[in-house]
Amino acid sequence: MGALLGILHRMGAHHYCPLVPAPPPRFVTERGCTLHGIMGEFDTAQAVYAAAEKVRDAGYRRWDVHTPFPIHGMEDAMGVKPTRLPILIALGAFTGVGGAYLMQWWMGAVDYPMVVQGKPYAAWEPWVPIMFELGVLCSAFSALLGMLGLNGLPRHHHPLFTSERFLRSSQDRFFVVIEAEDQNFNPQRVRSLLESSGATHVELVEDDSVEVTP
Repeated sequence: MGALLGILHRMGAHHYCPLVPAPPPRFVTERGCTLHGIMGEFDTAQAVYAAAEKVRDAGYRRWDVHTPFPIHGMEDAMGVKPTRLPILIALGAFTGVGGAYLMQWWMGAVDYPMVVQGKPYAAWEPWVPIMFELGVLCSAFSALLGMLGLNGLPRHHHPLFTSERFLRSSQDRFFVVIEAEDQNFNPQRVRSLLESSGATHVELVEDDSVEVTP
């Protein structure tokens, strides 16, 4: 059970699934709130691009960049790996096709044998339309649910929304946020890294939604 909770916590499932308890906070601010992370503010796209490369090279994995418009090449600067979503979609498609085959084999060849188009009971040709439809249906649901799960959605609240400065991320400011859940997170080193990368403002981001047990 502990290993499963650890996997769910690394996936961030506790942020959007009420059935998954939140892990104990790694860092607590002076106000007694859980530390979500440290946010660095940048004035230009060039500055935040260079900062993203430095954060990537420093080995951080739980962090993100927020910009008012897409920046070409930012995925490479952040070291973003290819998504695992195609694997989930393929598993969903194979599950649908296999389930449709087994369902029709059981109904037409075992439970209630019936001759269809003059073919043997276990002939697969008449089953193709249902296999195709269930394959498409399951792959579509796998794509939707997998996308939501990998992105940590739905999440109706985010600690960054409590920062007044972060609101300008949709206007004219660029931000790099390194989360406290990162295994390499150290408040002093993170602040020093962001400041040396050219951040014009660095601040702590608190998560008031997580209760801290004294």
